[in-house]
Amino acid sequence: MILNVKNETSRLKAVVLGQPGSIGKIPSPEKTFDAKSHESVLNGVYPTEESICKEMSVFEKVLLKYDVQVFRPWTLENCNQVFARDVAFVIDDKIINSNIIPDREDEKEAYEVIYDQIAYNKIYNLPEKAHVEGGDVVLYNDIVFVGLYTKPDYPQLKTARTNLYAFNFLKEICPEKTFIPLEMTKHDTDPRQGVLHLDCAFMPVSSGKALIYKDGFSNEKDYYLLIELFGKQNLFEITREEMYYMNTNIFSISPTVVVSECNFTRLNNQLENEWGMTVERVRYFEISKMGGLLRCSTLPLIRE
Repeated sequence: MILNVKNETSRLKAVVLGQPGSIGKIPSPEKTFDAKSHESVLNGVYPTEESICKEMSVFEKVLLKYDVQVFRPWTLENCNQVFARDVAFVIDDKIINSNIIPDREDEKEAYEVIYDQIAYNKIYNLPEKAHVEGGDVVLYNDIVFVGLYTKPDYPQLKTARTNLYAFNFLKEICPEKTFIPLEMTKHDTDPRQGVLHLDCAFMPVSSGKALIYKDGFSNEKDYYLLIELFGKQNLFEITREEMYYMNTNIFSISPTVVVSECNFTRLNNQLENEWGMTVERVRYFEISKMGGLLRCSTLPLIRE
C-alpha cells in the first residue's frame, strides 16, 4: 500500500475505521481518559456497545457508498477501540505510531493487519518522550498544524496529549513541511472548559474553508493566525455549546462531501447552503459521549 495523505479534504480512497466490538465494562470516573467520558460516567449516560456498533455501522455504509476502502483493526477483548485517530496518523507517505497514554497501549497490536501492508521504512515509531495523538495533527497541504500543551502541569493532565518534544520530532521526519504549533486549553473533568485535541477546535472541511472554536486556543494569537491564513469569511465560528457536542469533529470524504452528525443543524445548514457541500448526516450522538466523533473514529491512509 502506498500511503498518501496531504490534507483533510482530498478525495478519500482508503481509511481505517475504529472497532466497536468488545469495548469492555463502563469505566469508573477515575479511569476515564477525557472530560466528556468523565461527565458521561458520572451522569450515567455512557454509551452501550450496541449503540456504538449501530452508529459506526451507519458511518461505514456512508464510506462504502463513496467507494472508500475501509480497513478495521482486530477486535481485542474488553478494549475500547473506537477512536482510530489516536493510535496513528499519516503525513504524506509516512505513518506515525502515536505514543498514546499507557492505559491504551494494547490498542496498537490490533493494527498489525494494516501495518503488514505498508513498507517498513514508511512506519515511524516515536521516541518514548515524544507524546502525540492524531487528533492534534491537522494537515493543510504544505502546512501541518499541531495542537500542543506546554504548561508545567502537563504531566498531571490526562487531556494533555501532545508535547513540544513530539512537535520537534515530527519536524525532523517531515522537513519539507511547515509546522505551526497551536497551544490548546485543557480541562480533565469539564468538557466545556477545555478541548481534548486540536480537531475539537479547528478543522478544514473544504478547499480553503474551515471550522474554528476561539476559546479552544489558550493563546489568542493562535486563533488570529488561523483567521489571517484562511480569511474570516472562510471560517465558521463554533459556539461553546457546539464545541461541547463536537461540531468541529466532522469528516470530509472529498472537498464537496462531508459526513456530519444529524443534530448539527446550524453547521449542516452552513455547509450545504453557504458552502455548497453535500452533507451526509449520520447519528453519532452516543459515541460523542466518549469524547470523540467522526474524525476521531478514522485513520485516513490514502487520499487522491
